[in-house]
Amino acid sequence: MNKRILVLLVLLGSLVSLAQAQNDSLRSIVDEVIWVVGDEAILKSDVEAMRLEAQQEGLHWSGDPDCSIPEQIAVQKLYLNQAIIDSVEVTEAEISQNVEQYLERMISMIGSREKLEEYHKKNMSQIRADLRESFRERQMVQGMQHKLVKDIAVSPAEVRRYFKDLPQDSIPFVPTEVEVQIITQQPRVEQEEINRIKERLREFTDRINKGETSFQTLARLYSQDGSARNGGELGFTGRAGWVPEFANVAFNLTDPKKVSKIVETEFGFHIIQLIDKRGEKVNVRHIILKPEISEEAITKAMNHLDSVATAIREGVAPEMIKAVFKDKDGRAIEKFTFEDAVAFFSDDKDTRNNNGLMFNVNQENQRTSRFRLADLPPEVARVVDTLKVGEVSNPFQMINERGKTVCAVVKLKNRRDGHKATITEDFQIMKNVVTAKQREKKLHEWVVKRIKSTYVRINERYRDCKFEYEGWVR
Repeated sequence: MNKRILVLLVLLGSLVSLAQAQNDSLRSIVDEVIWVVGDEAILKSDVEAMRLEAQQEGLHWSGDPDCSIPEQIAVQKLYLNQAIIDSVEVTEAEISQNVEQYLERMISMIGSREKLEEYHKKNMSQIRADLRESFRERQMVQGMQHKLVKDIAVSPAEVRRYFKDLPQDSIPFVPTEVEVQIITQQPRVEQEEINRIKERLREFTDRINKGETSFQTLARLYSQDGSARNGGELGFTGRAGWVPEFANVAFNLTDPKKVSKIVETEFGFHIIQLIDKRGEKVNVRHIILKPEISEEAITKAMNHLDSVATAIREGVAPEMIKAVFKDKDGRAIEKFTFEDAVAFFSDDKDTRNNNGLMFNVNQENQRTSRFRLADLPPEVARVVDTLKVGEVSNPFQMINERGKTVCAVVKLKNRRDGHKATITEDFQIMKNVVTAKQREKKLHEWVVKRIKSTYVRINERYRDCKFEYEGWVR
């Protein structure tokens, strides 16, 4: 299967139902059945809607889109039908997360929530409802594809055979990769700011309890996360889908008319209201307010990390920890290292127990300490790109994965410049290439086999198309 077409199928194919709902006026003008796959009809407006979605995403079709688009819609229907038969499951929490990320991206592209509603001629609740079904189908298609190829494995001998006679210009290029250690410190939030946030949330609770306004209205106006657009609603989620502090309160709520106590998590301060419970899942709405960090607090953290970085370069422990800077036998340690500084000073719980080494989940969904510069947080990448191996940076500010401002210093532990892949040094990368090829082959063969056993009728004008899969035209 052509990799670009496969990507387009995954990204766009299952958005057809949303596009159908968005383009009612288009359908009334151009609708006609152009393909039938099993019991499912593909309309000309479906093709136009997917073409529009591709344009919005900045994607392009290889080959003639008038042929490629209906074929990929048909392929999606084959996967989706099998996913239903095989009871492929998707989680509501994952659907909600993907919908919110997509909406945020679209709002950023189009300019505002109001413009998005005007474009679709629907309010956000209606758009969100359409998207949920579309993303449900998308994830079912992905789940079905994963089920079909999850058992494929290749041996070292197969990898060597594949690359043995491959032309030099076809051997994959491995971009520059780096290993990075990091120390982060979160500037301290002033107690006055925490008190201000809590007082605001108490005010919200009081207004809701008095019936002056609704929880949803206040969430839309003031909540500081993506759920604000949906009145704070988070969707049905299991306990593991939230941080423990939030989940413990959310799952103990029993009265939908009551507002919870103030809950502090690593993301901010929340109040929560129950919507409904279904078995092991609960649907709540929340309002989150995030304390602001003062410039004074940021300056203090930056100055502290500057002293730490200097101590690492000089190899001398800072005065504040000399008294406790000893080995397991109680003897003073003379050489102060980056790893020592991580243990004493870093707030980053994800890297602190690993000597500060950052970890990445790569394109093959494998955990690795190697990063391409493009996969690092942008602030880290800009700093690392100027460092030599073993060098420690000056302190800088960044936004962490939880959306918080932190101050950091990094050390470039290792750099491997871009190069052509070799079996001895890049076996895993080359193995991934061969595995991907075999997965594409397996999916292609599955689609061809399904086409043969599925009723297909194609409009005459599509019969001369050059399709990726054989068997459509009979």
